[in-house]
Amino acid sequence: MAVQQPLAEQLRPQTLAEVVGQTHLIGAGKPLYQAIQHNIVPSMILWGPPGVGKTTLARLIAAHTHRAFYVLSAVSAGKADLRQIVDEVRGTKQKTLFDSEPTSSPKMERGGSEGAILFLDEIHRFNKAQQDFLLPYVEDGTLILIGATTENPSFEVISALLSRVQIFTLKSLTPEDIQQLVQRGAEKLAITVEAEASEFLAQYANGDARAALNLLENTVRLHQTPLITLEQIKNTLQSKHLRYDKTGEEHYDTISAFIKSMRASNVDAALYYLARMIDAGEDAKFIARRMVIFASEDVGMALPTALVVANEIFRAVETVGLPEAQINLAHGVVYLASAPKDRHAYEAYFAALDDVRTHGNLPIPLHLRNAPTKLMKDLGYGTHKDGVDSDLPEKLKNKKYYQRRGE
Repeated sequence: MAVQQPLAEQLRPQTLAEVVGQTHLIGAGKPLYQAIQHNIVPSMILWGPPGVGKTTLARLIAAHTHRAFYVLSAVSAGKADLRQIVDEVRGTKQKTLFDSEPTSSPKMERGGSEGAILFLDEIHRFNKAQQDFLLPYVEDGTLILIGATTENPSFEVISALLSRVQIFTLKSLTPEDIQQLVQRGAEKLAITVEAEASEFLAQYANGDARAALNLLENTVRLHQTPLITLEQIKNTLQSKHLRYDKTGEEHYDTISAFIKSMRASNVDAALYYLARMIDAGEDAKFIARRMVIFASEDVGMALPTALVVANEIFRAVETVGLPEAQINLAHGVVYLASAPKDRHAYEAYFAALDDVRTHGNLPIPLHLRNAPTKLMKDLGYGTHKDGVDSDLPEKLKNKKYYQRRGE
């Protein structure tokens, strides 16, 4: 008996016009739209939260440009899988990838024009050696790489590979986007979703289309009624076994609770959420990175050495690794949670950034400018006097961004 595809898979767009959201990338005249229309596809990394269409966009790029499309997940793939794809693309193997074998093997979904696309899901899970192995094939054009990640590529992708790809940032879907997809799902399932239930699904999804559609589908299966109500949606949620998903809602909720506990100087709660993440298999480097950010954002000038400690914790995680590094993380969490807090530097910077974006590039005062010639000196260039002149542009000369603690 054929396995029923999940609703989210059934609703996967087949054309760009069917895609909901991401108009900043695939709207008329936008970067990916132009690449597809002109059949010029660079290697790229699609960076964004779960359920916003990274896989869908990769498939559509391949379909619209008639390129061979190979799919790998960095969670289970290795060098052998990459080599198999390279051999297939270069025509050195007679056997096709349709003939295989384990589900972890690379899969070619369609053939087409020159320039095969390798879609590498969760590219941040590839280690340095695997990325190094992939690099020459991207460089010489054997493969057009489309990587997908929920993590910042700057942290997880080697610089040599980063320099050869374009980064496209995908945005979370809006509640209105989610409701549009819920309506499509309702039509596919031949049901009606009450307005309150649809609104709840849009809020629950938190920008993740897959989360909303999975909950809708589970509710329909559980209640077997043509009208889906808010009460039924909530009942389905209550009956669902919650588990930690490193790319899902629990991931973001737990790291949020962890940060807020440290911010509140609640050492016990911070240690609990640390233990919960470690026990669930969270990436220790992800936790350590958030601690480095916290050291400057929340501890700040109250204890500047917190950044030094946090960086050393990150290095310890890199060099020691789990399970031993959980001791280093615990040490750092107790230190950061116990430290005094001062967000003035953080707030001052973003106040200054707001003025930069509001006023643009205001003229730099003459007394701060370089004065390589006598004429420029005569005109007032380079005459700065400490404590006398304002160093801000004229329009902002009385602005004060940074307030010291106690001021």
